[in-house]
Amino acid sequence: MDDIFISWRTWPQARADLEACGDLDAATMEEVEKAAVAAERWHGDQRRPTGVPYVEHLLEALEVLVRGAGETDPEILSAVLLHDVVEDTDATVRDVEERFGPRVAELVDWVTKPPAGNAGRQAKRAAKAAYLRRLRDAPRDAIIVKLADRASNVQRLDQVAPDFQRRYFAETVTYILPLAKDHPWFASWYAAWRERFAHLR
Repeated sequence: MDDIFISWRTWPQARADLEACGDLDAATMEEVEKAAVAAERWHGDQRRPTGVPYVEHLLEALEVLVRGAGETDPEILSAVLLHDVVEDTDATVRDVEERFGPRVAELVDWVTKPPAGNAGRQAKRAAKAAYLRRLRDAPRDAIIVKLADRASNVQRLDQVAPDFQRRYFAETVTYILPLAKDHPWFASWYAAWRERFAHLR
């Protein structure tokens, strides 16, 4: 698997690269920048489990869509930058809708896991499985956002704890790969990813 999307660590770096390469037109860039700035503000100093700033995950998912899947729809690109704000910050779906419109808010809502509260580990896993199964009924654009999100999460699966690797590999194969089958670029990328991590079967 040669396609690893880790080129952009900050939004200014991503913007400069996008402008230099002309991947997006000016109007789309304006919308994407608005979403990037909002995501950075909402996520603040949050970090991923690996310790990197949260924004790096969002920019990886954006790069997956732009450089990998060739996506240019400004609302899909905005949604991928905002996909975790409702789940992981104090932002609400209404906040997203007020700033970015109903379509972006709907996409973010589809990919937001319901809060698990104080449920035990097994209950949390069951709730997550239910959420992932629900994605089979999601609209195409929400599925694309989820596929890009998970691609960022799994492209370097070998850098997390071994017990988590196996569980996350199985979860991705069970729930995410079927979502990719109708999207040729993602189907190819995930097939290569599955082979790269075949030892986790």
